[in-house]
Amino acid sequence: MNRIDIITCQPELLDSPFNTSILKIAQNKNLVQIIVHNLRDYSTNKHKKVDDYPFGGGGGMVLSIEPIYNCLKSIKEKNEVDEVIYMSPDGERLNQNISNKLSMINNLVVLCGHYKGIDERVREHLITKEISIGDYVLTGGELPAAVLIDSVVRLIPGVVSNESAALSDSFQDNLLGHPNYTRPSKFKGWEVPKILLSGNQNEIDEWRIKKSYKNTETKRPDLLDE
Repeated sequence: MNRIDIITCQPELLDSPFNTSILKIAQNKNLVQIIVHNLRDYSTNKHKKVDDYPFGGGGGMVLSIEPIYNCLKSIKEKNEVDEVIYMSPDGERLNQNISNKLSMINNLVVLCGHYKGIDERVREHLITKEISIGDYVLTGGELPAAVLIDSVVRLIPGVVSNESAALSDSFQDNLLGHPNYTRPSKFKGWEVPKILLSGNQNEIDEWRIKKSYKNTETKRPDLLDE
């Protein structure tokens, strides 16, 4: 079973994403174990404070190193950890290739930043990988963590009932997905391409590949360059 530990000072933000849809199914099937750690539980401050003002002045608060260190230490004492990921706007941009690789790792720890970020010593000594979901700033790392984990968990064998569906998703092989249609075959004069109703799977597969290339060429030609 894969295991994902999430460290956050706002655990309530993760209640919904991990208790619905594919992520809930994956946990119910015992294919993945997702454990959310409240950073405040690892604070030695009597008020359970986990942040402080930055040295040198300036606005905002910084997550302190001590509770993060204590939480990681507790996790590592009980389980082997393969990767400690920090969700950061200046991390490596998340893509399908990263998700594919992480889905094959058994034990992940995901750290959610907050406020102005984390004490730099955490990044220097405790983190093994930094990941960003885009060039913008959010209030905290909880939503990016949910995005990352969703993209990883659905690739674990057995999570998606039709595994070929996951392998044909957009960005696999650096291509966008092909168009999809369902019943009814005719609606207000708009018809489904006849090839999809032909029953000839080889011709359908070839049509889908061509449409994926065309879609990528039109919308994301940079992917073809890669």
